[in-house]
Amino acid sequence: MSVSGTVERPGSRAHRGWGRRLASGSLKLHGLLVFIFIYAPILVLIIYSFNSSRLVSVWEGFTFDWYAKLFQDEAIGKALKNTLVVALSSTVISTVFGTMVALVMERYEFWGKLPFDALLYLPIIIPDIAMAVMLLLFFVMTRIPLSLMTIVISHVAFNISFVAVVVRARLADFDRSLEEAAMDLGANEFQTFWRVTLPLLIPGILGGALLAFTLSVDDFVITFFTAGIGSTTLPLRIYSMVKLGITPEINALSTMMLLASMLLVGLSLILQKGGGGIELG
Repeated sequence: MSVSGTVERPGSRAHRGWGRRLASGSLKLHGLLVFIFIYAPILVLIIYSFNSSRLVSVWEGFTFDWYAKLFQDEAIGKALKNTLVVALSSTVISTVFGTMVALVMERYEFWGKLPFDALLYLPIIIPDIAMAVMLLLFFVMTRIPLSLMTIVISHVAFNISFVAVVVRARLADFDRSLEEAAMDLGANEFQTFWRVTLPLLIPGILGGALLAFTLSVDDFVITFFTAGIGSTTLPLRIYSMVKLGITPEINALSTMMLLASMLLVGLSLILQKGGGGIELG
């Protein structure tokens, strides 16, 4: 019997239960279809990277030959070297400056903080093509020749924001009483930062660094606009190879970049959830 005193029919209750099961099943099916839509092309790419046939649409057998050829291609080797140089350089620079920006924005009040905070998020919000055109215009106006150096500068320009966001998220949960305890025990500001603050921020810093490295390795649009002669990276190399047709060699190279990116992003998420040790002795 319901609260109003009327008797609830068993059929009505069964009808509502059937409706809930139908809605739950439809939601699960929708989620499954979305995942298939997103990841099926990736799965096809990985499978056909092991195809022994040079024709992508025809499966002939399983082979590792295309992966072996990647390590014998001098152009791909040079592109890989350029990619690592750009990614490592931009990651180190953006991690240092991004961490400093995060500390300043989270702990200090100063004139113009709100506009600067909005400016900090700008590289994350605006389209890559807009930022690429702006950077290219900047290099042309300052008469800086396009090279690996301009790619590094461009990657630092957008990676600082991503590092700062990750480190600020770590600082938001930071227990300031630990720093106060260290200073009560006689540690000065530098010792407190080095032995208390920095160890606790390490997971966030490393997470931001790995995210910056991943974004730098995968970037195509900004790199395409700011690259000069002899500064081809792996994404640019893949683009030039695709112009001649998609081959299992391209699939193999794309698969390797995909797996490396997934590994770095996963490691970044793990580090962001991890904790840092504290050394007071």
